[in-house]
Amino acid sequence: MAELSAQTQAELISVAHDLAQAAREATLAHFRSADLTADNKEVARFDPVTVADRLSEQRMREILARRRPQDAILGEEMGAQPGTSGLTWVLDPIDGTRSFLAGTPTWGVLISVADATGPLYGLIDQPYIGERFEGGFGIARMVGPQWERALQTRAARPMADCLILSTFPEVGTAEEGAAFHRLAKQCRLTRYGTDCYAYALLAAGHVDLVVEAGLQAYDVQAPIAVIEAAGGIVTDWTGAPAHQGGRVLAASSPEVHAAALAVLALA
Repeated sequence: MAELSAQTQAELISVAHDLAQAAREATLAHFRSADLTADNKEVARFDPVTVADRLSEQRMREILARRRPQDAILGEEMGAQPGTSGLTWVLDPIDGTRSFLAGTPTWGVLISVADATGPLYGLIDQPYIGERFEGGFGIARMVGPQWERALQTRAARPMADCLILSTFPEVGTAEEGAAFHRLAKQCRLTRYGTDCYAYALLAAGHVDLVVEAGLQAYDVQAPIAVIEAAGGIVTDWTGAPAHQGGRVLAASSPEVHAAALAVLALA
């Protein structure tokens, strides 16, 4: 599609922040509530959805219906809705519902707008800790209770000095898990359980790698926009585009990405 005008970009940014604010209010109304329960969306494993997930996406869709009715929507809980503009809003109303259920604070809300080539702009919003990470349309910044600062990924460093994050130690299939752990053994420190916050920390320059598998488009499109705006790189495990999900490798620099890719390519 044609390059978006400055006016359109500004409108999309404004809408994205409105969505994030609505999602904050919807999710925090239920976070750490004593009566919070979850339905399981799958049979083989526990894949929870709560009233907060559904309310968060509903509130965001209501705003899009008013402000951007011409755009398509892809949301985790309510699926795909067609549009006519060539733009799609990709929404994860709570990324890290298991963390949300457990009362841990690193779950987030993912919002991005994409065209046929992939994500153009995205937000990683952390409602409980009050941090918001923004990338795209010439912007790379985070705003939180303590400060506002530009986002910039770490400079390249040897794999032995790298910090690597992933949500689950299992990392997908047995084969995918083996590839991840081969890579993790070469790194200085490995941590788990941070959900979308891992990608925010990479964009902010605190870690070098995030490696995951089995992701969906709504899990990764906002992180891609934020990390790329901050100077990082996100692909699948073969180096191809990752905006449809699957196996995802996010790295702080092309050098770290290439080194990690060489290990993961053995899977």
